[in-house]
Amino acid sequence: MNYPEQYLKQYRIQGAVNIDGSPCFTNSDSYPNFQDDIHSFKDLLLGAVQNGSQPLTFYKFGDGDYHFLNKSAIGSATPGKRALSKDYSQINHEQFVSGAQNCNFYTCEIYPENRNLFKQVITKEIDFPAEFGYGLVANKWLLKSFSGNIGIIGGEEKIKLIKKLMNSQEYQEYLGLEKFEDYISIPQKFACDDINKTELMIADQLKKSTSRIFLLGIGHVKSALLHRLPKHKNAIYLDVGSSIDAIAGIIDPGRPYFAGWTNHQIEDYDYSKIDLLQYNWDGNIKKIK
Repeated sequence: MNYPEQYLKQYRIQGAVNIDGSPCFTNSDSYPNFQDDIHSFKDLLLGAVQNGSQPLTFYKFGDGDYHFLNKSAIGSATPGKRALSKDYSQINHEQFVSGAQNCNFYTCEIYPENRNLFKQVITKEIDFPAEFGYGLVANKWLLKSFSGNIGIIGGEEKIKLIKKLMNSQEYQEYLGLEKFEDYISIPQKFACDDINKTELMIADQLKKSTSRIFLLGIGHVKSALLHRLPKHKNAIYLDVGSSIDAIAGIIDPGRPYFAGWTNHQIEDYDYSKIDLLQYNWDGNIKKIK
């Protein structure tokens, strides 16, 4: 699949295809330094992992994070849907608000509306487009560049699925990665109900881990949890959001930079247990045993 003709070359990431319908990808003023900054982003990660002396956290902001931090019962921020089983009044919400201000770097989609929402709930500057995380998973640069040093953090059902997929040599060859060094899981749903319990669960796993960089997609619990992870393991923590769904073979190709991705799915696997973020297209699926 090719990029739509109207999408500017300025926003292309080699080896990935974007068909997201946002008009920002047809406007050169949306993010003029896209190409220069993706090189800076890659250099930052390569240097940080090679050096290994200082942990770093990268927080990816989306509109759902605005709703959660603003206590708006919309989408994934709705109590009872995904992040919380309780009402906001029943948790220490301030831990999430304050925690979201304490990461080292922040990424956000180049959509103007999302950048405006970011400014309303986070006091830091946006360092990089979130599209870098999507595109560098989609073209496998992140997976290949850190082979032997890379782990993954996500909801427990998706982590189980990824571990099973990685038993397939065919899938290893598709990713350009023989294995993830560590598979760290959190509860698939309602991880925000008891942040201390969730932290203990992930801390126990991190203490046994060997990875220098972790790709993570853990939903709204990241606001309170992400900045705490370095005290349990000195590593780079890169929030790539829904890119974890791609690695699990369940990404909607309409998501930014994943139109060229092939979802590898296991024959006879019970996918009903998986909490799908979105999936609206039957294309680009390869069944494996």
